[in-house]
This record gives sequence, C-alpha cells and structure tokens, in this order.
Amino acid sequence: MKNKLTKAGREFAQKQIVLMIFIVLFIALVVGFIWGYEYGKSAFIGGFVVVIPNMIFAYKAFRFAGAQSSRKVMESFYSGAKLKMLYTALLFALVFKFLVIVPVAFLSTYCVVVFLPLLLPVFITKR
Repeated sequence: MKNKLTKAGREFAQKQIVLMIFIVLFIALVVGFIWGYEYGKSAFIGGFVVVIPNMIFAYKAFRFAGAQSSRKVMESFYSGAKLKMLYTALLFALVFKFLVIVPVAFLSTYCVVVFLPLLLPVFITKR
C-alpha cells in the first residue's frame, strides 16, 4: 500500500527526474551537434552519472511518511543519501576506468545537472 502522505513528494521527485533527463538529452544533442559525437556521448554520460543516483535517492527517501513512522522516514532518507553518494562515486570510477570520454564535456554536464535541482522548483510549480 502506498502512503498518501508521500504522494506529493514522489510526484515532485518524478517530475524533477523526468525534466533532468530531458535536459541531459538536450545538452547531449546540442553538444554532439556542435562539437561531435565523442563530446555528445561524454555529455550524456556525465548527465546520467547524476540522474541515476538521484533516482535511487528519490525511491528511498519517499517510502515512508507520518508521525508514527518518523524513525523510518529519517532512516530511509539517510540511507537514500548514503546510496546516492555511493552510486555517484561508483559510477565515476566505472566511467573513468572503462569508458573513453572527453573530460570537459563529461564534467561540465555533470556540474550543470548537479545544480539543476536548485533551479527546477521554479519551473515545477502548481498552477
């Protein structure tokens, strides 16, 4: 059974992640069109190194709500944050170890997508 109190948070997180995916795709297409395939691929990978851990965090953070499960809320939030950091580090290591990327495109897109959650609440509002 889904908790009704977490519905708003889950919906906002879903909208934010979908918008982040579209922005990553847009950046990768623009970068790829202007500078070439390798740059576009690197930008795409850089964006998804942020998106994948954010998806895991959103899943973990919005599982519980309410006063009776406040301990579960905090535990799931902290475990989500820990998993997000772990997966980010793991994905960075895997990308730099096994993939041929252009570091400038990869890190630039990574930084843009990391700062997106600060700006997205302006664009995702109830109307």
